[in-house]
Amino acid sequence: MEMDEAFCPLYHHAVELIGRRWSAAIVRALMAGCTRFGQIREVVPALSDTMLAARLRELEDEGIVARQVSADRPPQVSYALTAKGAALKPAVVALTEWAERWVDPADVGRTRSTARTGSAARAVSGARPPVTGASRRHG
Repeated sequence: MEMDEAFCPLYHHAVELIGRRWSAAIVRALMAGCTRFGQIREVVPALSDTMLAARLRELEDEGIVARQVSADRPPQVSYALTAKGAALKPAVVALTEWAERWVDPADVGRTRSTARTGSAARAVSGARPPVTGASRRHG
């Protein structure tokens, strides 16, 4: 696929939607077979009930997730990807592969300012970053 323009509003909307905090993690959990609210919350660390509910609603409004309520008493609620949501699988797989190759495990969980401070401190001191498995895979 060729990119003719630097800015594409459709791409921008998609990245903003899926890139919103927790959204991609929720989609990935659904791809892995989690269908219940509690299951999704369990596999995504630090995700609050409020945020999960809000993101599921947004993904449902966009047609990426379908919410199903059973006729049982009490009703059981489950979530599933729609065809539109399932179509994200190649992008999720590609991003996962990219992350496994390029993301340094030491950077996971660090805030942006901490990561910048660490890099800046190494640059000022002349210290080289430690060689990790991720660093070795870059070449």
